Amino acid sequence: LNRLSGVFSRPTHKLSGQSYVNKVLVLDTAKGGVATAWMLYEMRARNMAPAAIVLNSINSILVQGAALGDVAILASFEVDITSKISHGSFVEVDPQARTIRLLAPHELVISNEPTDGSRPIYGP
Repeated sequence: LNRLSGVFSRPTHKLSGQSYVNKVLVLDTAKGGVATAWMLYEMRARNMAPAAIVLNSINSILVQGAALGDVAILASFEVDITSKISHGSFVEVDPQARTIRLLAPHELVISNEPTDGSRPIYGP
């Protein structure tokens, strides 16, 4: 992830060049080393952070980074979450309830300013 431009930067990645800013990332596992924590913090400070990160498996470094950068995070599902949520899907993430919900098209209310204190819903 390019924390300065807000896009997937690895040329061989299938999302190379696409923005991750204010989007829910649904990934298999966390990658990266100890720099992950400060990178998530810097992304948030630059308004370049994802809205949330959803993973099948996670490591303690990413947990620390998400906490430091105030990025919602969910992990360790009973199913392979990457096989249940397709790229471009609209989802609602509730970290406190430990849930992610796939939204039907008629449920989409895209807002940058939620009125009920929840996180905004973002799509592709």
